[in-house]
Amino acid sequence: MTGMAGGGGGRGSSRRAAAGKEGGRSRSAQPRAAGGGGGSGGGSEEEEQEQQRDGGSLFLVNKSGFPMDGQTWERMWGHVERVHPDGGAVAAAIRSATRLARPSVPPVPNYKLSMSIPEWLQAIQTYMKMLQYNHTGTQFFEIRKTRPLSGLMETAKEMTRESLPIKCLEAVILGIYLTNGQPSVERFPISFKTHFSGNYFHHVVLGIYCNGRYGSLGMSRRSDLMDKPLTYRTLSDLIFDFEDSYKKYLHSVKKVKIGLYVPHEPHSFQPIEWKQLVLNVSKMMRTEVRKELEKFARDMRMKILKPSSAHSPMKERPRGKSLSPRRRQGSPQRRACRRDKSPAVRDKKGDLATLNEVGYQLRI
Repeated sequence: MTGMAGGGGGRGSSRRAAAGKEGGRSRSAQPRAAGGGGGSGGGSEEEEQEQQRDGGSLFLVNKSGFPMDGQTWERMWGHVERVHPDGGAVAAAIRSATRLARPSVPPVPNYKLSMSIPEWLQAIQTYMKMLQYNHTGTQFFEIRKTRPLSGLMETAKEMTRESLPIKCLEAVILGIYLTNGQPSVERFPISFKTHFSGNYFHHVVLGIYCNGRYGSLGMSRRSDLMDKPLTYRTLSDLIFDFEDSYKKYLHSVKKVKIGLYVPHEPHSFQPIEWKQLVLNVSKMMRTEVRKELEKFARDMRMKILKPSSAHSPMKERPRGKSLSPRRRQGSPQRRACRRDKSPAVRDKKGDLATLNEVGYQLRI
């Protein structure tokens, strides 16, 4: 999440992760596919890409699935020892405990017909808060933004099974999963890039549009940088409220990225469009930002924007067949004499023979 380091809250997340590891309550023992496992030798390109820095801190991701492999497990505890104010004392106290309290598993919210949309969104956000924010420094669920929506929904199901703390990106995917089946609720990602104390930070929330009002769902260390009530009349009002919240923590917003509406089809192979609109808000006046946001919001409501990744898949060419598009069934057949475009001298008497009684020529 974007924001100042909140390492002081890492104890609860580490304890829950330890209980999950030792208790073996995971039902997803399948390791990640190619590119996932963390058990290979260290120092690879994937390892370097994974350990990206956000705000000057390492951003680690569990790519080994559940239960975690040994390397990912030890790397997580090593990171906790480095960044936690109490150092290795916290890790040692948890790991040496003979008995750990079993973490609570919050029930997945179920939509009821008596619920209004704001009540349903509040139930989803309450569920996310019960999962808690992940302070360990290791994201437990791998979220690849280029992955099809169907695959990301499977990851969201895994989140509900494992019931582990989550970060902002995981919360977006979980929010999409829990709001599926509500066609009146439009969902779209909103990403922020901010600057503070010489470092850049990144954060993402799930924007919500319903019945002419905007709001958001999400997770953050800061309560005013996650969910927003469904009360904002315009998209720009919502974005400016986030920007004002950032100012409280001395963060200056550099860029805002808005994605497209996420389809309600959980089996879609289309990836999420994360940044259809990119605004360098630090170099723009608020009036300019508002104008761009409102134009984009209007186009989204009219459903005239299409994702840049929406292209037809390549088809394998069958042997002996042309790739030229087939002629539609209703289109006329090509004439045999089409190749010769020069006017031919025709027999006028033959032409007269095909005229009917009113003088129209009959084509045979």
